[in-house]
Amino acid sequence: MSEDIMKRNYPKFKSEFAEVNKIKIHYVKAGSENGTLIIFLHGFPQFWYMWRDQLLEFSNDFLAVAPDMRGYNLSSKPEDIKQYQIHHIVEDIRALVEEHFNRKKFILVGHDWGGVVAYPFANRHPNLVEKLIIINAPHPNIFERLISKNKDQQSSSQYMLFFRSRNAEGYLSANNYKNLLNIIVTPEMNFTDDDKQMYINAWSQPKALTGGLNYYRAGGLNPPIEGEKINDLADKLIPIIINVPTLVIWGEKDTALTTHNLVGLDEFIPELTIKRIPKGTHWVINEKTAKINSFIREFLQKK
Repeated sequence: MSEDIMKRNYPKFKSEFAEVNKIKIHYVKAGSENGTLIIFLHGFPQFWYMWRDQLLEFSNDFLAVAPDMRGYNLSSKPEDIKQYQIHHIVEDIRALVEEHFNRKKFILVGHDWGGVVAYPFANRHPNLVEKLIIINAPHPNIFERLISKNKDQQSSSQYMLFFRSRNAEGYLSANNYKNLLNIIVTPEMNFTDDDKQMYINAWSQPKALTGGLNYYRAGGLNPPIEGEKINDLADKLIPIIINVPTLVIWGEKDTALTTHNLVGLDEFIPELTIKRIPKGTHWVINEKTAKINSFIREFLQKK
């Protein structure tokens, strides 16, 4: 059914697979094979489809690619939770770029967990990344400080503890994934019946929901339970310096990631541009599509 919806609504999109890093990655692409490669990384509980409007927009000038991250939709779903640690996913993307697409440079865009992967990717492989674009995703060093000391972010991150629990799959999948839909759909979106069916089909893939939740379960940095004291974790991580031009777009009504995540970013990103969207939530990409595309295009056109 998902293929029928895609063919009907997005006939220029191509669905393909890549064997990389000992797993299978599914991706959707659009645009000229000779165009500059731009890769869009999603987070939880999304999949490639969250970037549908960006694939349409940027396929006019680029080879636009949106993969399903490992654990999601049609990509491989390793059983071992350790396989969802960030360094494995960074290697997935490196192999996809260098070995599958045979590229030496590309543009990287990430949202949510996609951004959490994109930051260390750009840190480890600055020679590959021409430009980096982050949308409502925390820089690891900033988030480390906030989760240690900032009560607003600690409170906003309590959901992470639930996502790590055994009860998460049952709650999120109940009533045909109603609770997940309530998370990702806002009144500001033009969310159609086809969109809803695409998401339900992706979440219904065997072990797909567990695969997405395993990102939280594999992560070592978690908020304290309300009222619990936390050890001073700040500055324990090795600084993740980003030495490529970087655009950070932030929907300021994000209830999971506060705007405190923007404070001090220039300490880790020397060439930084920040664009704020006051009325955007965590799902600003699908709420303010034209503005997001405009910010990205403006940034990519800069010399």
